[in-house]
Amino acid sequence: MMKALRFHGQRDLRIEDVEIPNCGKNQVKVKPAYVGICGTDLHEYIGGANIIPTTPHPITSEKVPLTLGHEFSGVIEEVGEDVSDINIGDRVVVQPIIYDGTCGACRDGYINCCDNNGFVGLSGWGGGLSEHVVVPRKAVYAVPEKVSLEVAALVEPLAVAWHAVNISPFKKGDSVLVLGGGPIGLAVIQSLKARGAELIIVSEVSPRRKEFAKQFGASYVLDPTKDDIVARVREICGGSGANVAFDAAGVQAGLDQAILAIRARGTLVNIAVWEKAATLHPNSLVFRERKYMGVATYVEGDFQDVLDAIATGKLKPQAMITSKIKMDDIEEKGFKALIHNKDNHVKILVEVSP
Repeated sequence: MMKALRFHGQRDLRIEDVEIPNCGKNQVKVKPAYVGICGTDLHEYIGGANIIPTTPHPITSEKVPLTLGHEFSGVIEEVGEDVSDINIGDRVVVQPIIYDGTCGACRDGYINCCDNNGFVGLSGWGGGLSEHVVVPRKAVYAVPEKVSLEVAALVEPLAVAWHAVNISPFKKGDSVLVLGGGPIGLAVIQSLKARGAELIIVSEVSPRRKEFAKQFGASYVLDPTKDDIVARVREICGGSGANVAFDAAGVQAGLDQAILAIRARGTLVNIAVWEKAATLHPNSLVFRERKYMGVATYVEGDFQDVLDAIATGKLKPQAMITSKIKMDDIEEKGFKALIHNKDNHVKILVEVSP
């Protein structure tokens, strides 16, 4: 038996003894080292189950209670049959997307858009907040020697931002507006800087997160409760507005401002997962030929790109780690800290077996 943090329902987390998973063909067993607490985990804790299945998931066939943890690094401790390109003792990060491989989106190569998608640590197949987890060989990426296991646990949220920037129309020289200075917003700033962005404007309320935004490379940090975001962005961008905006906040007021703050033929990229329906006036897009696009997590290759960027120093995300805690303290020092003291945290890591 092994220890695992299990989600049973709203504000109901339990460290329980569960069976140690067996490592099968084309699989690897990983001993998790560090696990990040994600905004999705927090939303599930506060108001779930939402994403976590309450009926059997179409791929994993699992439902509540489930083991949490989808942002994690670890060490290979067993390899299954037909796995010959990775070894016991190798340090890895896990790409947690679960996909069927047969739907139209998967056949087109868009595993992040799978009709039946899920995530290790949210939909079954165990999770990082356990002593052992078994995943497909193709889900693990070797961590370069220069990258610590702590920083490797940041690869998943960084890959979300990297992918968003990658498929957006951003090009070097463009002006950019970023809504939200939380973990994903800060990851977007870093990804933009790594791609050569020179003018990044961030809209954020929290004083501490404003400081983080500046630290990671924001050119201007505006406060939507004090600044006229539309007017200021246009002023900063020479009267035209931003070329591209990234919404990592998911609030109606921010959406309204961002659409008007991008220039003619500009693009608003939505990364945020919205808790409720938003309203959008199509004429705000039509008469300026603006575009509104959604992005979802990441695709094959994004994890490797992020690992390479960290190893070469293009990304330096260490400062995103604002606390490291033990699994026994996860509810008080992890989830509740992010609820009651979120302005002073970016990413809390859980030390499972450092």
